[in-house]
Amino acid sequence: MKMRPMSIVPAGLAVIAAAGLSSLPAQPALGEGLSADQAYSIVRGGKLYDKWFALAGSGRPKGTHKAWPASNTKKKGSTTHRCKSCHGWDYMGKDGAYKSGSYQTGIVGVRAYAGAEPAKIVAVLKNDTHGLGGKVEAADMNDLALFVSKGQVDMSKYIDYATKKPKGDIARGGAVYATVCSGCHGRDGKLPKEMKSFGKQMGNPWEVMHKILNGHPGEDMPSLRAFDTQAAADAMVYMATFPK
Repeated sequence: MKMRPMSIVPAGLAVIAAAGLSSLPAQPALGEGLSADQAYSIVRGGKLYDKWFALAGSGRPKGTHKAWPASNTKKKGSTTHRCKSCHGWDYMGKDGAYKSGSYQTGIVGVRAYAGAEPAKIVAVLKNDTHGLGGKVEAADMNDLALFVSKGQVDMSKYIDYATKKPKGDIARGGAVYATVCSGCHGRDGKLPKEMKSFGKQMGNPWEVMHKILNGHPGEDMPSLRAFDTQAAADAMVYMATFPK
């Protein structure tokens, strides 16, 4: 799907004036301390975690992943090959948002690998369980490993798991959305037309946060990793007010 630019209307400017860009919280950005190449790799790795076969040259995998548990009959085919399908948008697997629902697998997340050596993670990706060896180029494998090591976010700090509501400031979120997001997604989050509206997407805030921070595979969607994570959560508080 193509992102269609849309001009920010005066209503967006009113939000900015009310919030004041200087009031955005001065917290470290996720890319702080990283080189430009590392930041690029982490963002690309986040997209690969989402749907690696949308970016890798091997194409869409056929059949259900051999490690997908037989107890889950609600998902099959290429969906079961996505990292997020087993380990969750919040990277917590069975201990997070996927402890129940259509993606319930009983599989652990990847939080234990936060901070691990990327080479160790690459070895896991290539093992018999994951089977990505030969399907993903070495550069993509390294990007995915760097994301798992240095790109994970503790989403419990920004999303209330009981209510699925993001935690943040709606005025600051309005400023972020109006200046960064609305050009492609419109003032009410309904663009592009091929995309499910943000009002509906906020039913899965963990997916929304992952995509805000890393972009969407195969699309020219910018990553907000240059901002602090709270800016993404603030934007989500604002987006949660959009009509469904």
